Amino acid sequence: MKEFRKFLIAQILIISVLLSVLFIVVLSGRKESIDVAKANDLVQTAKENWDDIDILKEKYGARDILIFDRFDRLKYASSDKLSDEVISPFDALKKNMVVLPVSDDDVFLGNIIFRDPAKGKYDKTIEHVLIITIIVTVIILLSYAAFFIYINRKLVKPFQRMKRYAGLIAQGRLDEPVQMERGNIFGIFSESFDTMREELQASRDRETALKIKEKELVASLSHDLKTPVTGIKLTCELLQVKAEDEYIRKKIENIDHKTEEINVLLNNLLSSALDDLNEMNVSCSEVTSDILDQLIDEHDPYRKVGSHKALGCILNIDKNRISQVIGNIISNSYKYAGTAIDISYEFYESYLKMEIRDHGKGVEPEELQLITQKFYRGKNNTKDKEGSGLGLYISRELMEKMKGELICKSDENGFVVILMIPLA
Repeated sequence: MKEFRKFLIAQILIISVLLSVLFIVVLSGRKESIDVAKANDLVQTAKENWDDIDILKEKYGARDILIFDRFDRLKYASSDKLSDEVISPFDALKKNMVVLPVSDDDVFLGNIIFRDPAKGKYDKTIEHVLIITIIVTVIILLSYAAFFIYINRKLVKPFQRMKRYAGLIAQGRLDEPVQMERGNIFGIFSESFDTMREELQASRDRETALKIKEKELVASLSHDLKTPVTGIKLTCELLQVKAEDEYIRKKIENIDHKTEEINVLLNNLLSSALDDLNEMNVSCSEVTSDILDQLIDEHDPYRKVGSHKALGCILNIDKNRISQVIGNIISNSYKYAGTAIDISYEFYESYLKMEIRDHGKGVEPEELQLITQKFYRGKNNTKDKEGSGLGLYISRELMEKMKGELICKSDENGFVVILMIPLA
């Protein structure tokens, strides 16, 4: 700000100088009067020596003089240059020269012409003032140019940089440091702004680290819980074999089904956590298509799936991951539709197209693009049903990682999930 005040003071001084110059110009406009005595002496000498006018050279050799007779013919010229410049008394008047008549008594002899010395001084003064005015004007223009350059460097550009940095921070780009210049008024503000950016970056890093730890904890717990769940399932299978009472056998079967639901939920939680950590990997290998029939029977304890037979072919899939996908789809059908399930197959380009259909209420058309998003649950028949909204999301992610595709459809006959399983 001190530099800015100094610059303004300099501008005021320059304007004061310009006003002073203009005042001098006004004062210089007052012409001096002609020396009457010298003018009369010149006229008298010309009259007395009219017939021998060249005598003027001896007396006034250094002075510019022209004499025209009464017929405006050139009678005398102190120099050829002057005679070329002025061709008549009228022309001399137009050029602000002094024209005096020469008479002998009442007889008009001609006109004597000479330069006005005061006019010459005035012209020189005007010329000097004009030069000074031009110089001062150039100085002022350069000063204003310097002023705008100063404003641009010290105010406009720093402000634009701060605006750009604010936009970057609004976009979440916190890795670019703020350029700090202590020579402008934004210097201290820029330093504070950069400190804020660093704090935001540190806060984001801490938040990211906490989220990673949270996902790692969920993944660890989900993995650790699978061991006791597997133990419960094995115990249920053993008790079902040994139990003789039908009532007890049904209760054990119910426990086994609930345990399977817990197992599916744990698988989804683990897969979701691994996906967030970019660790949800697949390992594809070539397997025969009859593996699909085995997986369907494994995930259909209530035997709601009708007759099914996969078309004979070789698939390029991850057996465990495709098992998880099929288990999620059948589990969702159990939970939300509770109807019979139809499965059909056909070849489509380089895929085995597997269509799984239930006969429930389906979903609204506007929800078809949403139900495969993380934690989204459809509106129909879900209020009294437990769920995490991860099943179809995990299934879609796994299919895409296996170079396949999961497509959801819904019509008046129910809900359909189409699996595009890549062929080997």
